[in-house]
Amino acid sequence: MVLKWTNRGAAPKAAPKGSPAPPTPVYGDSVAHEVKYDGSPITPAPELFKTYGKHIFTGKLADYYLEKNGGTAGMMDDPSWVSDRPKADIIAAAVLNWAVDHGATTFCHWFQPLAASGVRHGQSGQVYNMMLKFDNKTNELKYDFDGGDLVKGETDGSSYPNGGMRATHTAGGYLAIDCSSPIFLRGDTIFIPAVFVSYYGMALDEKTPLLRANDALSNQGKRLLAKLGLDCSGLKANIGLEQEIFLIPRDAYYRRPDLQFTGRTVMGKVAPRDQEMCDHYMAPLSFAQPALHCMKEIQETCWQMGIPLKTRHREVAPNQYEFAPLYGMNTGQIDQNLVVMQVIEEVAAKHGLAGLLQEKPFDGINGSGKHNNWSISTLEDVPLFVPEALNKACGNDNAFPVVMAAVVAAVDTHGDLMRMAISSPGNDFRLGACEAPPAIISTYLGDDMTSYLEAFMNGEDKPYSPNKRTIDVGVSGIEPFTVPAEDRNRTSPFPYGGARFEFRAVGSSQNVSLVNTVLNIMCAQKFGEFADKIEGGASPVEVAREALKAHMKVVFNGDGYDLDNQQMLTDKGLWRIDSGVEALAQLTTEKNVTLFESLGVMTAVELKARQDVLHEHYTGTVAMEAATMIDMINQHVIPALLAAGGEDEELSSAVKTLEKALHEIHETSDPYEAAKLARVLRLETMIDVRKICDQAEAVVPSHLWTLATYKELLFLDSHTRGPGA
Repeated sequence: MVLKWTNRGAAPKAAPKGSPAPPTPVYGDSVAHEVKYDGSPITPAPELFKTYGKHIFTGKLADYYLEKNGGTAGMMDDPSWVSDRPKADIIAAAVLNWAVDHGATTFCHWFQPLAASGVRHGQSGQVYNMMLKFDNKTNELKYDFDGGDLVKGETDGSSYPNGGMRATHTAGGYLAIDCSSPIFLRGDTIFIPAVFVSYYGMALDEKTPLLRANDALSNQGKRLLAKLGLDCSGLKANIGLEQEIFLIPRDAYYRRPDLQFTGRTVMGKVAPRDQEMCDHYMAPLSFAQPALHCMKEIQETCWQMGIPLKTRHREVAPNQYEFAPLYGMNTGQIDQNLVVMQVIEEVAAKHGLAGLLQEKPFDGINGSGKHNNWSISTLEDVPLFVPEALNKACGNDNAFPVVMAAVVAAVDTHGDLMRMAISSPGNDFRLGACEAPPAIISTYLGDDMTSYLEAFMNGEDKPYSPNKRTIDVGVSGIEPFTVPAEDRNRTSPFPYGGARFEFRAVGSSQNVSLVNTVLNIMCAQKFGEFADKIEGGASPVEVAREALKAHMKVVFNGDGYDLDNQQMLTDKGLWRIDSGVEALAQLTTEKNVTLFESLGVMTAVELKARQDVLHEHYTGTVAMEAATMIDMINQHVIPALLAAGGEDEELSSAVKTLEKALHEIHETSDPYEAAKLARVLRLETMIDVRKICDQAEAVVPSHLWTLATYKELLFLDSHTRGPGA
């Protein structure tokens, strides 16, 4: 059969004679490479890098295919092409041409359903359609992909968590391309990032509110900066996501039903050794074990899709690791992080490992986070959190303290939403210890920045001049070196790091769209509030000083783990919501409904639906954990204990207690009330039952114990298998 282009849109044109080959980063095979350190592109690229960026439709690669198919370089930069059918057809032809050149025959709109963390592989929705059809008359194979296919899709909205916004008889769900995030390719499929909304335009996904919040931040920030002396075209939020994970032996994983079904161990006696010797953090990745080879393949796979997964290292707990990318615009970074998490799980399996993304898979050692490094800049790349750069761009030495005052006020006012945004089920066990911050929302600015803002608040008008700290280690062969003004406070949920804030409390399994939606809108609201007051006749400095006097209490540079400090912060009125279930209920308070609706991010209906979905997700997670615990007790713990000559009365009673609690939850129809019952089951009843199970494991001979132990799960470098191991 002959492949032919249909007349559905623009056909690909042959490249003019003498035109360069497509920039598929292969610039040479056996040539000498001159290494430059001036930031220039690596040309010609060594063989090692020949596939990097090959599978993402952006930059020079996209421009090549656009021009080849009758378009112009950069024509996708203006998202209005989506509504211009001739342009959309040209872009579709270019995408198809690129896809076929790289072995793809299938496309899908790639979207992010609600309540996916911990349960949905890849946390995305995908419907695959081949970009081919048969000619009805000749039966010849033809390409079948045009602008209409590219920009829009449809699926069943009622089959995803939706909080009552869709039903079987009103099931329409609609997909529209997100132009802020590039199309990417993996295997035989191109993935088109998309939003997912109902027949009435209500958000059924994680991404739509984030895009709305991006617009709100841009619009309100542009207003404020204009009052400070800088006319810009808008703002953008940039993030960098540090992804922590565990890699464990897959054969041991298969002997843990709890890890398979829920991502965490609901029982398990701690091993004689854990992280108490501080011997894992940044330790060498052993060439003798599969973790290093697995991590290398994960990085290679991601670089091909244009995901700059730059850093890899061991973390604090045994078998815990981290990846970190270069930062970028929030929507693209979040999309890429979801792909990274999917790749981790899939590549780990190829190396005889299981990748665990849950926040607290194991008791007694560190959990995993996804540190959300967040900053704001203008669309022209003027950073708002770098004093010299912002003040220079504004021609105003007070621009930076005004912006910082707005951020401080936002954290103090909307700490409840920040706590809500990190209320993933796994964070129940993670927050408040082992380098994870407590559930009290404060911000660390460092002594120099705090002193500067306090002086500004009290009427001083001096530029920020951080103390230069030079360290001399006293060795002749090591020159003195400088360190940042800000120390690292790992007990703070939202520390300032010199150009960005790091939201450390975010959970490792989360889609961080809601987290960044909250960060954007809380600052957008304060930017708009400041702009309103300035337009009303107040000076920017007066507005900022007033805000700092009201909200400076949220700045705390001390030890967040210290119980006396926690009580002090609570007494000062900082947001403290210990229960994640109750934190989720903050979505529908009057203050927050007004906030979301005033900025056009979500309506009261969307907020209530989302709150119900999140509570149901929590309850469903706990129900799976409890049901799995019951099975493990009945099928593993009791038989092992009886085989060892023990008695099962206490365990049998514990099973009945769990079953009764589960029944009560299932009989409760209100999502919030059911979630509150689930929290008690999880954090009280199941913890008590776990102690009984762990006591049994401690006395049952190892050859009778059928569940993989912490020793087998957590020590890739030292565990050996043999009789009695």
